Amino acid sequence: MSRQDRPLLLTPGPLTTSQATREAMLSDWGSRDRAFIELNARVRAEILRIAEAEDSHVCVPLQGSGTFAIEATVGTLVPRDGKLLVLVNGTYGRRMLEICRVAGIDATAREWRETEPIDPGEVSALLESDPSVSHVAAAHCETTTGILNPIEAIADVVARSGRRLLIDAMSAFGAVPLSARDVPFDAVVTSSNKCLEGAPGVGLTVIRKDALERAKGNSRSLSLDLHDQWQTMERNGQWRFTPPTQVLAALDRALAAHREEGGVAGRGARYGENCRALVDGMRSLGFETAIPDEAQAPIIVAFQTPRDPNFDFTAFYARLVARGFIIYPGKLSELDTFRIGCIGQVNPADIREAVAAVRVTLDDMGVKDCAP
Repeated sequence: MSRQDRPLLLTPGPLTTSQATREAMLSDWGSRDRAFIELNARVRAEILRIAEAEDSHVCVPLQGSGTFAIEATVGTLVPRDGKLLVLVNGTYGRRMLEICRVAGIDATAREWRETEPIDPGEVSALLESDPSVSHVAAAHCETTTGILNPIEAIADVVARSGRRLLIDAMSAFGAVPLSARDVPFDAVVTSSNKCLEGAPGVGLTVIRKDALERAKGNSRSLSLDLHDQWQTMERNGQWRFTPPTQVLAALDRALAAHREEGGVAGRGARYGENCRALVDGMRSLGFETAIPDEAQAPIIVAFQTPRDPNFDFTAFYARLVARGFIIYPGKLSELDTFRIGCIGQVNPADIREAVAAVRVTLDDMGVKDCAP
C-alpha cells in the first residue's frame, strides 16, 4: 500500500499505529468474559509498571479521550472544599481551568508564555502566598508547543509545601521518564493513543492509592467518578459501563510492543532520533522552531509560519496530505505556527521522507523564504 493510500500521521495523536496493533481490533470481546477481564488487568498492571508505581498507586482506565480522564481526575481528587492551582503555559492548561469552571471546582492559575517553561521557584512563591490551595496541576509536555516542563522540580516544590500534584502526562507518558519512585505525585494522566501507540478511546490515570481512598464522594459526575470505577474493578475486574473492548485489545498489544522496544528508554530514544531528524531537516529549509532546543520534548515540534507571501498553511497541508503526510495546525496565541509530530510508528527515515515532501511542496507553492 502506497504512502498516499495510507498517509503517515505526523501528529500528537491519534497517530500511526503498527499493523499488529490494528489487527488486535479485529476480534470481538465480551466485556464480562474472563478473557477480557484478564486483558483489562494486564493493561492496568503494565501501565503501573511503566510508571514504576506498582507499590504505591493504582491504574484506573476510563472510556474517552485524554480530556475525559483529566476531567475525571480533577473532579475525583480535588475535594469539594479544596482549591486547584493550575500551572498554564499552553492550551491544555487553559482547558483544565475550563473543566474547573464548568464543574464548579475552586481554581486559580499562574500563566507563563507558551514558549516558556514553568518556573518552579514561582510555583513555590505562589503556594506560600495562598494556603487555601490543596492541589496543583501541570502538564509534563504541553502539546501546544511540545515544550517540556521541569516536572521533577515542580513536584519537589509541591511536595515540600504539603500540597498534592496532578500531572497531565498525556503527550509524554511512555517516552519521557517519569517514575513514582522519584517524583511525588497523586495522579498522572495519559491516554492510549499517544506515546503508548494504541488506538484512541481510553484515558488512563495512575493514582496514589491512599489519595483515591480519600476521594470517595468527591466526584461531581457519575460516569467520571474514578473512585467508583476503581472500586468496581477491584471487586470484579469489570468496568461500570460498556468499555471500548477493541481499543483495550489494541492497547494490550501496543503495550507488549512498548516493552519489546525497551520500554520508556527505547521508545524515547527512537522519538529523540525522529525529533533531531525533523528539526535538522526543517532548519535546512529555513524554518525556525517556536521554542528553544533545551526545552523541546521529542514529541511534537512547533515551527513558525514562513513570512513568504506565497505560503498558505491550508494549501501546504493539503499538498502534504496528497504526498502521504498529515501534520497539525498550530495553537499558539503569540506566534503563527504549525506542528509536526515525532511519535507513533515512525522512524528517522520516515521523517526524512516527510522533510523531502515539504521541500517539494514549498517549490510547488513558490515559497522561497521560510524565515518567520
